[in-house]
Amino acid sequence: LLLEVVNEHNDKIYTTSWDAKEFGKLFLEQLQSRNLLFGELLTEFSKLIDFSDKKIIQRAAAVQALCCTHLEAGDGNHIDFQNFSSTALWYQQEILSLVMRVYCEDQLMDDLVGSNDSYYVEYVPSAIQDATKCKKDIEEKKITPSAQRAQSFEKLIAFLVDGLQEGGDYDVQGPVLKPLQSLFNKMFIRRGQTAVSVIGDMTRATLLVKNEKDLRVIVKRIEEAFPSIHGKEFQGPSEVGVDTFLHQVFKMKKVPESDIIPYRFKANSSQKKKMDKGEPPLYYNFNFFDGIPEYHRVGTTEMFVAFELQIGYEAEVNGLRVDHLAYEEGRILNAQPLLKAYKDVHEKSSESHVSTTAVPSSLTEKSESQDDMKLIAAVLEGNFSNCRYRALGQMEIDGEGTAPISPKRLCLNNKRLNIWAGQNKAVILDGPFELDPSRRYSVDSMGLNMATRICGISVGLFAYFGPYVVQISALFLGKYRKEEEVSLIKPGVNFLTMESISMLPPQCDGVVLVAWGEPYRCAWADVKKSYHGMKLVLNQYKEEKKNQYKELAE
Repeated sequence: LLLEVVNEHNDKIYTTSWDAKEFGKLFLEQLQSRNLLFGELLTEFSKLIDFSDKKIIQRAAAVQALCCTHLEAGDGNHIDFQNFSSTALWYQQEILSLVMRVYCEDQLMDDLVGSNDSYYVEYVPSAIQDATKCKKDIEEKKITPSAQRAQSFEKLIAFLVDGLQEGGDYDVQGPVLKPLQSLFNKMFIRRGQTAVSVIGDMTRATLLVKNEKDLRVIVKRIEEAFPSIHGKEFQGPSEVGVDTFLHQVFKMKKVPESDIIPYRFKANSSQKKKMDKGEPPLYYNFNFFDGIPEYHRVGTTEMFVAFELQIGYEAEVNGLRVDHLAYEEGRILNAQPLLKAYKDVHEKSSESHVSTTAVPSSLTEKSESQDDMKLIAAVLEGNFSNCRYRALGQMEIDGEGTAPISPKRLCLNNKRLNIWAGQNKAVILDGPFELDPSRRYSVDSMGLNMATRICGISVGLFAYFGPYVVQISALFLGKYRKEEEVSLIKPGVNFLTMESISMLPPQCDGVVLVAWGEPYRCAWADVKKSYHGMKLVLNQYKEEKKNQYKELAE
């Protein structure tokens, strides 16, 4: 794969508005940065669970993730992961890409209007900067959220404490960004256990109320303003389905004078004993989205991103003492029963760092990719119900352009675009093009033609997802780009995500081509005039009925 990418793809990719690199070189740089980052994160993860064999951890997590059911190893049996020579590189890259995207999307929200020193704004798709940004932040051990995220917490707290005085009636701790290591730990062990997850505390703050009476006033204010989220079990995307979930969030009530969308308000788990006695809780979790239910997908892993304000009586919160490390280790191993069984067996024999079974030389001599495929095939033999789609052939869409109007739908994975659209810095270049929502689609290739050189803008392919859109791929049209045809996706390569497969979201009923930025020395009308159409090739799939693939399995 590396040789194929380096040798066959010399497309110029802009990493900033001024610097461009051949995709092959950029791919290798990104892969090196990702591997170094993964090594650091996995090392800390292994320390957390007190197990030093990192290859065993990778293999166990990958096998567990592949399964559509929750595998366990009972009766004292365990899988000898030493006999899997593969380190599951595919799983490593999938999880790391998702971790970086989830972390960076919110952290890069401040580059919207330039700064006091410069009016220059970077319109290059933010995903290009993920690896560099993550390496820098993990070295600096950064926990400070973006200024935009801090402002959202300020607006929420201002609504809740109306009439109270900070310092006298309440204090605020945070907001604090979820560290990269914590985000990695959570994703690395939980992928595959649910269809779609929600990270409810990507950034967290704590509102400490000094008087219990004032706490009751705040709780009552939430209950009266948002009765639909209090005291009810949160029905997430895994329970109601992603499409239904998105439509529900789209209709939810917002906090006044803000874009904050509360979706859950419940007592903190530490209050269970108090509530069992019939006493009112003194510590609560308030979870919310900001403007949109931010969403990211890498490979087959999907994740929504939300934020959390903890609200509590100060004396109660300060009195809670939890051994977090022991709790975290137990939670991780409960989520990885295969790894736990292996670890327990080897701890008893005090040989957790030494293989109990000799590894056949024939296994060690085989390539990593061959072993990965054998591992995947072996697991899927017992999970045949996960193979649900039948290929239907390709579909071609030829676009000829449309009136350059501002996009109306909000984007779930390019939040800066939503703000720029409101500033008249984004337009629809082509589409929308209708699709059959009963089918699944992946992009085989996508390119567009510009008759003249246009720079200062990015162009991206977006897919309808419920009442929103998601970005599939995008590229910046830089100053030195001279070619008439610009490819966002070629067979086997997405030039933004660096993935080989570019899936459209489930129940997608349309795609659209959007441009954003500030065209250099021209207007959007000139961009529209220069645009000479696009060609999109989609692979189509049909979901098989359960009895059909049951017959195939038999």
